Amino acid sequence: MPASRRLLATALVAAAAFGLAACGPDNSPDQAAKGASTAAATTATTAAATTAPAAPATASPTAPATAPASGEPEGFCTHQPLPAGQKWIYPVKGTSATTLTYRDTKDACGVNDVVFEPVGADKTAAFTATAKGHLSSVMAAPKDVDLAGLVKHINECLTSPHNDKGSYPCSAGDYKVAIDASGKVTELWERAHS
Repeated sequence: MPASRRLLATALVAAAAFGLAACGPDNSPDQAAKGASTAAATTATTAAATTAPAAPATASPTAPATAPASGEPEGFCTHQPLPAGQKWIYPVKGTSATTLTYRDTKDACGVNDVVFEPVGADKTAAFTATAKGHLSSVMAAPKDVDLAGLVKHINECLTSPHNDKGSYPCSAGDYKVAIDASGKVTELWERAHS
């Protein structure tokens, strides 16, 4: 009887460790929920194993502990829905004080967050006179800028993508843009990348 108690205690400690390891500080609520369900499944499997006689292990030592369902991509693959009139874009060369030149983006799977990949042909949209920008970097505090500062930053980063000595450190080039009903850009938010 003491051996089965020891086995049960070991199984519970292992299940708790899996649960804690699944919920790191960088996980989104979706990932934390996924980790909790994995821990619950592990606990249920371990509890069932303790009531049955020991059987030889048949799992391959190189098989991952938790594999995604067949055909299901791993990581973060879609962004949160945006309000009407907003979308993710990738600025390209040609942005001026009056016009934003950009490419639309598509979601791609990333390890820590969704990745935005530029797709399609270059597009343009005029800036409103009151357009403003919000710069964001993991190397500096967020910074709100006027249209001139925003265009300067975009063009510096297009010229030198890994620039950290310009007017503001460059990020990876993703921006969330707000476009009004007339098709003009009213606001841009740079997305910080680590």
